[in-house]
Amino acid sequence: MPILNFGSINIDFAYRVQRFAEAGETVRSLHHQLFAGGKGFNQSIALARAGAQPRHVGRVGHDGRWLVDKLHNEGVTVDEIEFGDTPTGHAIIQVDESGENNILVHGGANQEISKEHIDLVSKKFDQDVWLLLQNETNGIETILQKASERGSRIILNPSPIDDQLMSLPLHLVDLFILNRTEGTALTGEQETDGIITALERIFPKAEFALTLGQEGVMYSQSGERLYIEAERVEALDTTGAGDTFAGFFLAELHAGADLKKALEIACRASALCVTRPGASDSIPKKFELSI
Repeated sequence: MPILNFGSINIDFAYRVQRFAEAGETVRSLHHQLFAGGKGFNQSIALARAGAQPRHVGRVGHDGRWLVDKLHNEGVTVDEIEFGDTPTGHAIIQVDESGENNILVHGGANQEISKEHIDLVSKKFDQDVWLLLQNETNGIETILQKASERGSRIILNPSPIDDQLMSLPLHLVDLFILNRTEGTALTGEQETDGIITALERIFPKAEFALTLGQEGVMYSQSGERLYIEAERVEALDTTGAGDTFAGFFLAELHAGADLKKALEIACRASALCVTRPGASDSIPKKFELSI
């Protein structure tokens, strides 16, 4: 069975800046580029480049047909993507001199996936389906409920953290893939051990992959923890690193790799990603990892 990714599709407007703009301040952009993006889009690309066979569920405007074509050309199944009159979602991304990013997202068509389409897709859920979700589309609560009822494995990247996310039945999630900022928002804890301990207490049935940037990743499974160091590289642009990790990690697990190998491959892919500009364009293909 393929991995079913119910996720966002965006047009990314990326701006290189010396530093992020502060409140009331105007900052000159040093460079501008247009990319395909959206967390859902990026994760489908990462899954495909890692060797999985993802199916993408989402919605775009007529201005987003090129994005659907791009997914198709990467080997992603796109027959469950809707088209509508509302413009495609977009993101405005600042990237500073250290490669860190700051992102503003507008949902657009991502927030108008029809109830009928959600019902149609949910009929395909069963115990063999792995369902990947983020928090950039509408209908997440319904999808969570229906997937849980049918026994699908539910993986959530809880981003962005907002009131909508916090109101979801997160206890239904089997695996959280999240970064330190998201972990802090969910738990109130700042340090890695505190975040993991709190997550284990709040969601006792779930597993957690807590990505730590240049420090690597901490994984929690049934109270057991596994730490994998990040590979050392000079970061150019961290946009898409988390999405790359999610796609490669899930692709490896889905293919039957053991947990340690899956984490190591995902960390290697993320390290290569941050040495390149852009989001989906920076995601490596598996053969580039030299594994």
